[in-house]
Amino acid sequence: MTNAFFNCMLSSSIVIVSIIVGVVCVAVGGGAGYFINHFVSKSKLDKSRTTANNIIQEALAEAKLAKKEAILETKEETQKLRSECDAELKERRAEMQKNENRILQREDFINKKEEALDKKQEMLEQAKSDLKIKEDAVDKIKQEQEEIKSQMLVQLQNIAKCTKEEAKKELIAAYEDEAKRDAAILVKNIETEAKEEAEKRARNIVTLAIQKVACDQASEITVSSVALPNDEMKGRIIGREGRNIRALETATGCDLIIDDTPDSVVLSCFDPVRREIARVSLEKLILDGRIHPTRIEEMVEKVTKDIEQTMKEAGEQAVFEAGIHGMHPELVKILGRLKYRTSYGQNVLKHSLEVSYLAGLMAAEVGANVNIAKRGGLLHDIGKALDHEVEGTHVSIGVELATKYKESKEVIHCIEAHHGAVPYESLEAILVQTADAISSSRPGARRESIENYIKRLQKLEEIADSFKGVEKSFAIQAGREIRIMVKPEEISDEQAMFLAKDIANRIEKEMEYPGQIKVNVIRETRSVDYAK
Repeated sequence: MTNAFFNCMLSSSIVIVSIIVGVVCVAVGGGAGYFINHFVSKSKLDKSRTTANNIIQEALAEAKLAKKEAILETKEETQKLRSECDAELKERRAEMQKNENRILQREDFINKKEEALDKKQEMLEQAKSDLKIKEDAVDKIKQEQEEIKSQMLVQLQNIAKCTKEEAKKELIAAYEDEAKRDAAILVKNIETEAKEEAEKRARNIVTLAIQKVACDQASEITVSSVALPNDEMKGRIIGREGRNIRALETATGCDLIIDDTPDSVVLSCFDPVRREIARVSLEKLILDGRIHPTRIEEMVEKVTKDIEQTMKEAGEQAVFEAGIHGMHPELVKILGRLKYRTSYGQNVLKHSLEVSYLAGLMAAEVGANVNIAKRGGLLHDIGKALDHEVEGTHVSIGVELATKYKESKEVIHCIEAHHGAVPYESLEAILVQTADAISSSRPGARRESIENYIKRLQKLEEIADSFKGVEKSFAIQAGREIRIMVKPEEISDEQAMFLAKDIANRIEKEMEYPGQIKVNVIRETRSVDYAK
């Protein structure tokens, strides 16, 4: 088949070459004839024909030579292609032989694998059969055990004279008591370790803060006394038919108490600003000597302006001393009103400055925001400046003022949470509350009436006595500690710890007090006998 293909190709090549040679000869002959007919004269026609014949002969000879060369080249090319085809065929036969060998090996491997799987299948079937026999035996044993268990349970119930549910309840109760006792011991140990570490750290921080803050504290009351040069001045203050004293009380809103106290009159008013205006106005009227209704009104108006300027300057001075910047001028002015506001005998402006110092120092120690802590401490009681004029608690009034004058949310939260009315959301709010407690509860900072003091002590003892197992309670340390004696036969050592927690939680919910109250539960057992 291959030889026929090559012979066909060789014949085609020869035919193509012959056609090409014939075309060339015709073209050359035609061109030569045309040249001879048009450009050569008739006398040279024979010579031209001879020349044309020569050219044709030469062309034929060259064509034959070209034909032979083409035949030789075609044979060589054919031989080369035949050799390449034989080599490629040989290579493909070898590759096919390799693939055939590989397929045979794989068939042998698969056959062996099938034999191994058949053996495993047989072993698995045998194992299933053995397992079924064992399961039947185990089920039989379990059934026998259940029967024995039921018989033993009936015998145990007859012996113990109680049912299974009753025994279970007794066992659960015993484990519950034991778990509670273990939990109480564990909680006590954890709390002891945590308290020791926390108290040590907190003591260092608070001590450092208190050490750096030393504020003078002047006690003030809701009445003011004005010294007189002599008792005759009382009559001038009262005036004819009491017109001077009525004019002064009307202009200032304060009550003048003129009694038998020598060389003094007393001013009484719940508003410290109005009381201060009345005191200064009366002192200036006494110095001036001209006391009549018109002069009183002029003097009160002048002193009112002076007091307002004084409050503004006091607010600016407080902001400067606290190191706070960017506060709204109206808020600074309201802050200055705290100069004449007291709480339990403590000046509120000085208290606010002290809280600002303490909160800032503690914030620096624990890594909180010092500026927010100081700002919140200074403004925490700002509502007390207007609580006589606006309805609501001083906390709600302070929040409204801070919101109105564009204070930050963090500062507003410090004001709102400094009495624990809302959950603490920031460390700065906790520090402000702590600084407020430190400033208000330190010795000499505040005074409270004897009635409030006695009521607080009675309330403490009533709360403690209301709990079951309490024998007697004593409020001591000016209400800073309550000692509770419990009945040892009713309260265990572990229960005493829970009792202390419950009492402390109830005190926090039902009472208001500065600082903290220590709840000390004491349980002791005494055995007494007499030798006769």
